[in-house]
Amino acid sequence: MFSAKTYAARREALRAKIGEGIILLPGNPLTPNNYPNNAYYFRQDSTFRYYFGLNTPALAGVIDCESGEEALYGDDFTVEDIIWTGPQPTLRELGEGVGITATFPMEALEPRLRKAIALGRRIHYLPPYRGETKLQLSALLGIKPGLLHDYKSVDLMMAVAEMREKKSPEEIEAMERAFGIGYEMHTLAMKMCRAGIVERQIAGAIEGVAKSRGQGVSFPSIVSQHGETLHNLNADGVLENGRLLLCDAGAESVEGYCSDHTRTYPVSGKFTQQQKDIYNIVLAAHDHVARIAGPHMMYTELHNAAFGVLAEGLVSLGLIRGSASQAVEAGAMTLFMPHGLGHGLGMDVHDCEAMGERSFDFAQIAERAAASATCIYRAAWRLEPGTVITDEPGIYFIPALIDKCRAEGLYKGIVDYDALESYRDFGGIRIEDDLEITETGNRMLGDRKIPVTVEELEAVVGR
Repeated sequence: MFSAKTYAARREALRAKIGEGIILLPGNPLTPNNYPNNAYYFRQDSTFRYYFGLNTPALAGVIDCESGEEALYGDDFTVEDIIWTGPQPTLRELGEGVGITATFPMEALEPRLRKAIALGRRIHYLPPYRGETKLQLSALLGIKPGLLHDYKSVDLMMAVAEMREKKSPEEIEAMERAFGIGYEMHTLAMKMCRAGIVERQIAGAIEGVAKSRGQGVSFPSIVSQHGETLHNLNADGVLENGRLLLCDAGAESVEGYCSDHTRTYPVSGKFTQQQKDIYNIVLAAHDHVARIAGPHMMYTELHNAAFGVLAEGLVSLGLIRGSASQAVEAGAMTLFMPHGLGHGLGMDVHDCEAMGERSFDFAQIAERAAASATCIYRAAWRLEPGTVITDEPGIYFIPALIDKCRAEGLYKGIVDYDALESYRDFGGIRIEDDLEITETGNRMLGDRKIPVTVEELEAVVGR
């Protein structure tokens, strides 16, 4: 947790951006795993924590944009609770720690909001992404769960994204701590990588590092020999010589800030020539992005620059005919990399996308999204000093996608489908690091680099 002044300043800045009405920011409750008293590990809502600083379940924050009042709602632990949890700080004590003096029981929140609504005041809330929060907002505001997205506050969405987009020095320090955990996770995975090991043994070991040194993983770890499956959470495979292992994993610092890195390496400890050729193409794209990323660039510029380098490499191997620029213009690179170059990073691994991209149709507010230019709408995302973005190009050979494109006659004369036959069992390669955009360019987060070149990986993997 940062200082009370940090959170007070954030709330004041948000209030000034919104200007009128009441801002409602619910925190997350505990979520039952298999019965009510056995919960999943608690994960606070990032926006609530960003403005109110508390990593405690079942709270809600309110900011009155006109009166300036800031209030915290929640319930103190009873003696019956304390039997199970031990002594806990009171709501008032929690509030004092983050600069809030007005605290109320949770039952007081609904009448306050209903009174404001009756007076014609706007209640600003973000699109909810959890079922419990949808039900809570529905009960508080009298809106059917299925209609909550219709009444979301676009003003609040854009204001929060603009503020969370630019990381302060103390936030960057927390992300550096997350990198340190991630470095240990990835180098441990490399050392464990050898034939006969089950993928979940590595996944379990590195997630233990994340839990022992920080708040836990920043997303479920991807440890798989099927790297062509972009979000492959199946970890039942037994490692085999001749195959590649893709490890996409990150950690959260105790302050709730994330790291996110990917490395791909041979189970045997030595790349085959075919693997090395593809790997070095991906590494060249990764390094090119790290050289050119800078302030005021559009995200799409970086994405297309990565595509260009990947295409040049595939032309050199004979998998693409003609020029690299023709392949990019025709959209052929989506056959090999069907995802974006990167995403925002901060308190979430896809920072602020809980309220953006997949939550609703941005076409309704395209102009406002472009004006905000934040990571919630990547098509109009402009990188500014303080932005943190992942740099994660990849090449994947996805048999089902290859067959679909070939059958539909896509990229005819550009993609050599016959040449792709020898890559059907290749898998996929992704390389990922985290870049902070600065006033003059960018810097890669971390005080050292996770082994990344062919030579570095071969010196570590399986040792």
